[in-house]
Amino acid sequence: MPVDIGQTRWLMFEQRSTSFSKPLLAIVVCWLTVIFVSFGLYTKPNATVTTALFVGALSVSTAIFLVLEMYSPYTGLIRIPMAPLHTVLDQLGR
Repeated sequence: MPVDIGQTRWLMFEQRSTSFSKPLLAIVVCWLTVIFVSFGLYTKPNATVTTALFVGALSVSTAIFLVLEMYSPYTGLIRIPMAPLHTVLDQLGR
């Protein structure tokens, strides 16, 4: 049990720093931009095509955002509450 708590604390310490590669993120975003622009080049502009491209781009950008949010579970827009962890640590400290 104490080993698990130590591992959890170490994991929390390691997760404070971001571990994703910013150049890789930039390459992926540029690559996706080229793909969506190429889709738009070969179609006649109308409401259906514009809506489909917008929904596709929105879903891909949301997926990238969620992956980046998972790198920092205790900060950011989507957070894991720390209150249960503090309660457990208080109980173990007694």
